[in-house]
Amino acid sequence: MSRILEEIRQRARESGIDPGGLDDIDVIRTGSGVLSELPGYLKDKGIQNILMITDKDTYECAGQRVEVMLKPVFAGVHLTMLKEDTKGDVLADEPSLLQVILDIQKHAPQIVLAVGSGTVHDITRYAAYTAGLSFVAVPTASSVDGFTSKGAPIIIRGEKITVQSIGPSAVFADTDILTKAPAALAAAGFGDMLGKYTSLFDWKFGSIAAGEPYMELAADLTRSALQNCVDHVGQIASRSEEGIHILTEALIQSGLAMLLCGQSHPASGAEHHVSHYWEMEYIRMGKKQLLHGAKVGAACVEISRLYQRLAAEGPDPWSYEASAGSGETGKAASVYVHWNDIASELARLPDSGTLSDLLRKVGGPASPKELGISHDLLERSMKDAHRIRMNRYTMLRANNERNREQTWSLHSASGK
Repeated sequence: MSRILEEIRQRARESGIDPGGLDDIDVIRTGSGVLSELPGYLKDKGIQNILMITDKDTYECAGQRVEVMLKPVFAGVHLTMLKEDTKGDVLADEPSLLQVILDIQKHAPQIVLAVGSGTVHDITRYAAYTAGLSFVAVPTASSVDGFTSKGAPIIIRGEKITVQSIGPSAVFADTDILTKAPAALAAAGFGDMLGKYTSLFDWKFGSIAAGEPYMELAADLTRSALQNCVDHVGQIASRSEEGIHILTEALIQSGLAMLLCGQSHPASGAEHHVSHYWEMEYIRMGKKQLLHGAKVGAACVEISRLYQRLAAEGPDPWSYEASAGSGETGKAASVYVHWNDIASELARLPDSGTLSDLLRKVGGPASPKELGISHDLLERSMKDAHRIRMNRYTMLRANNERNREQTWSLHSASGK
């Protein structure tokens, strides 16, 4: 995987792109037994005092092994085991962040290790960032693509926001550990990757209709990682060493694309906004959280269904603003004017049935209903989730704003 990292850096430089956060990563190691290389990496960095972040489950599956491996070698090896909330969830929220920040202040480590899931990494990356420290990623499941991201999705007063922080200085993704993770976590990782179909479309849509910045190299990296997962869905479904290796490298490559881009556009569109809406609703309702990738996969199915319907309707529903001569861009008029380019991108999207079939092959929920999302919550999320990231112009947002504007115009014309 370090070879792929270097190839991406080289491609970026040849394209005149600043590699940015990619240059902050020393090494990415994936495969059987790579965790044994961690002590040597830390020694070469001159590290002696370490703080390791886990939760109860990730400590049992990998953290204890890491602790035993490091304690004979280093002067200080400290452990923070993240506390669960009353529902048994570990959340990237204020209590978890404060728990880690206080332990950093107490132990004064030189580096922080994130040994766990995506949530453990989100908490660690932001806490390390606030303390001016580097962190090392040790994933315990191939469940999300955020291990190498700079963005930290955190929950503040029940609202999910993404804060730019830091990416890891190194990644050690040991398939001996990853293949033993529950099947639902691998299915969630595949769901997170499948969501790239709609996120890549939304990114291109925002570029065409609203002039949002677009980076072809980051899009290509994400698309090739996605395609590799789809091409090897059978091996991923079987959770073979090779299949988990393929999934892990795809997730990491997706994270590298975000790191290169400097934003999450390549890997997060309307499907993620809908997923975040469900997460915040579950927090408000006091319900146990669902796996991030499972939500993204199910949301991707619904977003694809909506976008295919909009593709079938054609440009005419977007013409009212253009015909009024408003001259606005990034709104309905821009969608109408650029419809041919948008339609060409829509044609690349798999239909909802194809996406559902892929999710079922890996044993994941293939629809919001199968995930346990109520019809009422689904409807509300499809109407309002775009508000979570108002700095993104997705087709979901464009459709919702068009519907509201047309409703307002009709009411205004009728004197209501």
